[in-house]
Amino acid sequence: MAARVFPPKKLLKSFGNCYFFSRPFNSSPSSSISVNHSTEKLESIIEKQPQPTNTDTISLNLHDVEKLFSSVPTTKLLRASANLHFAAMESMVDFGMWVMKSKLMDIEVFRDMVLGVVKHTFYEHFCGGEDALATGDTVRRLHRGGDGLRVMLDYAVECVSDNQSCDRNLEAFLHTVEIAKSLPPSSVSFVIVKISAICPMNLLERVSDLLRWQHKNPSFNLPWKLDTLPILSSISPTYHTLQRPEPLTLEEEHDLQLGHQRLLKICQKCLEANVPLTIDAEHTPVQPAIDYLTYSSAIMYNRDDNIIMYGTIQAYLKDAKERLLLVTKAVEKMGVPMGFKLVRGAYMSYERILASSLGFESPIHNSIQETHACYNDCASFMLDKIANGPGALVLATHNVESGKKAVAKAHDLGVKKVNQKLEFAQLYGMSEALSFGLRNAGFQVSKYMPFGSMEIVIPYLLRRAEENRGPLSALTLDRQLIRKELKRRLKATVF
Repeated sequence: MAARVFPPKKLLKSFGNCYFFSRPFNSSPSSSISVNHSTEKLESIIEKQPQPTNTDTISLNLHDVEKLFSSVPTTKLLRASANLHFAAMESMVDFGMWVMKSKLMDIEVFRDMVLGVVKHTFYEHFCGGEDALATGDTVRRLHRGGDGLRVMLDYAVECVSDNQSCDRNLEAFLHTVEIAKSLPPSSVSFVIVKISAICPMNLLERVSDLLRWQHKNPSFNLPWKLDTLPILSSISPTYHTLQRPEPLTLEEEHDLQLGHQRLLKICQKCLEANVPLTIDAEHTPVQPAIDYLTYSSAIMYNRDDNIIMYGTIQAYLKDAKERLLLVTKAVEKMGVPMGFKLVRGAYMSYERILASSLGFESPIHNSIQETHACYNDCASFMLDKIANGPGALVLATHNVESGKKAVAKAHDLGVKKVNQKLEFAQLYGMSEALSFGLRNAGFQVSKYMPFGSMEIVIPYLLRRAEENRGPLSALTLDRQLIRKELKRRLKATVF
């Protein structure tokens, strides 16, 4: 078999994405919705966009803290303020991440102590619960407690290596759909799945290699390949595959078929429950295979205005806009509606280290400004599309300026034309002010809520720690507004 150009496992382990506690984990969520490229203040980077004349109708008010946090108990605000304060302490976060990745975690007593601290702080802040039933209670509180927010349910398992684990995860995802169906109507907007949880990671790498090689050599035959949408563009990175890969073995083809069948079973369950399914993006070594499985399933299940399958576009990638254009052209030609979740991305450090280790330029935009511009351009493009035709869009962002631009664009197009096809989303425990502000402005808003045991959720928490470390992270605005509201409540109580 041809040698696969890829960093050794020892190097991958240090990235903290797929390898932790000496066992593989993957990266992901699309969920990951925000990227901290630098210490620049995000609000000052994007130029102010001209606003429509009727500014009263597009107000995204994040200044009235009493209104923003009216549904949040003081005890919850105090706890959130403390957690966000610790997240802003770079030295503490760096030390914590070092400890979590160190050999000290192999010592059972030490490991239990550390995980106990994490569970009662960051885990409870960023996660919905240890299982689907417990998370259902969190969903009800969020939806009925006056917040009026919906939830994207994410069983946070990722990066498995064998079919037995994939089968177990399939049952857990199907159970998640059942729980979503049992919850109050409209309280769950999406079920989230990572393909690396239902298809072995090494197989996703192999399939991605073959898809990249076919992209470079169109005559290269892939007999197992189903009808799909464009996966790579002319500027997509292909440095992962520098030599012609060997064809899939019969066993690998069988395993790929099993992985696709698992995804189709989840699609069918979502169709029966009338709950859309969103596939999270992961990192570039496996993303071509993820998009292949996502798009081939979407062709089978998306019909007319009933969009069951959503894919994810990561705007921090240099090829994001070009790939989005190619896919939208293809679905228009095929007459297949497609839903997209637009995120910035959560694997910046991993991607840059990987590209550098192979001697290539990073696939990530060179500056935060370029990432913002790409995200806003893709959002504007998709808003035009859904306002004038089929399709649907989830704008997953923690960036206030991106939120303002999207709100203004939606009102320019006519809110009624896009509102049922548009969902804003933020991670659970992050950007609460933006979520409440968008809700108060009349838009559908979801919180991306991961759940699962501590061991399952650790990779997700590590990504949150990395992207939110430091005083100028995406959580800065929340910290300031929560403190302001706590001071207001204190004064109201005293006087």
